[in-house]
Amino acid sequence: MSKPKVAFICVHNSCRSQIAEALGKYLASEIFESFSAGTETKPQINPDAVRLMKQIYGIDMEKTQYSKLLSDIPQVDVVITMGCNVKCPYLPCKHREDWGLDDPTGKSDEDFTQIIKMIEEKIKELQNKLENKITGT
Repeated sequence: MSKPKVAFICVHNSCRSQIAEALGKYLASEIFESFSAGTETKPQINPDAVRLMKQIYGIDMEKTQYSKLLSDIPQVDVVITMGCNVKCPYLPCKHREDWGLDDPTGKSDEDFTQIIKMIEEKIKELQNKLENKITGT
């Protein structure tokens, strides 16, 4: 059985959704495939997100990821919106959640780290949900 495909969606695909994609690959790649995308792109991933993810987890998002449009990713099973504070982009899927996370762009490292840790916890919760669904427990 193939692993479920999870898309982390934001408007710009430059910060929270990129962090979620990276942490999904880092923490849960044995359970699901991680993608991120948006309705618009930025020329680069948020530099504070890149720096802090490298510092905390040793993940270099600039080497493994780039800003993508919704049309750039495959069809997915699960859509996670980050909390866009505007109309979140729509993608067809079997399951959808909104994590309602504030955008830390332009805020302190402490604010960024708090959002990163919240995303980590939510990735672990999603991993458990999908693992239980796959194993039927």
